[in-house]
Amino acid sequence: MSAIPAPRRVLVTGASSGIGAATVRRLRDDGWAVVAAARRADRLEELAAETGAEAYPLDITDDAAVTALAEHLEATGGLDAVVNNAGGALGLDPVERADVEGWRRMYDVNVLGTLRVTKAVLPLLRRSAGAGGGSDVVVVTSTAAHGTYEGGAGYTAAKHAERMLSTTLRWEIVGEPIRVIEIAPGAVATEEFSLVRFEGDAERAAAVYEGYQPLVADDIADTIAWTLSRPPHVNVDLLVVRPRAQANNSKIARTGV
Repeated sequence: MSAIPAPRRVLVTGASSGIGAATVRRLRDDGWAVVAAARRADRLEELAAETGAEAYPLDITDDAAVTALAEHLEATGGLDAVVNNAGGALGLDPVERADVEGWRRMYDVNVLGTLRVTKAVLPLLRRSAGAGGGSDVVVVTSTAAHGTYEGGAGYTAAKHAERMLSTTLRWEIVGEPIRVIEIAPGAVATEEFSLVRFEGDAERAAAVYEGYQPLVADDIADTIAWTLSRPPHVNVDLLVVRPRAQANNSKIARTGV
């Protein structure tokens, strides 16, 4: 009697809320073994109890912590895929009033965080891919990685850099059985993204999504799961997903539907 193969294992960063938490739930439903990583251990534990995922508290801006994560993954079964989801926006100030520390934080989380994690787990993904079936690097950027808008220079700059990171990696490792997939969401109403951007101003955060139906976290989780489920020879280089009402970063039809 042949042994039942172990489920494929995926690391999801930024997993404590929003798109990350929705992705953990979806991939667990799809049969993946999921390592859910984020800073907030209490939320991760709740998610782990709900889904059966492994909770791993992690600050992706901490080099030593990311190295320790890779060592943990290697010691506990390796890795087949990573979903680089952790990120976020801070503020909506014009360039002349830009908060330099806010820009630095956005770059560290969105760009260097993705770089740290990807560098650390790439050897594990190579090892898994070499055993057959291929491996995956998913990078959740934003439509901000493909255009700009007034007040968004800091965030769009960081997301453009994150996009270039993933695109360059795809070029550099072409020929290896590892896919590099970019998911670029438009307006997604999650419980925290705009609240964080506007420093807890709930009224201002809610106004972002008034007058139309934005995407929700499950829409993006569904998109991520679909790209990961494609046959190994199929690479979805880039998938841009917006609500129907959104034509670009700054044009939204607020018609009430």
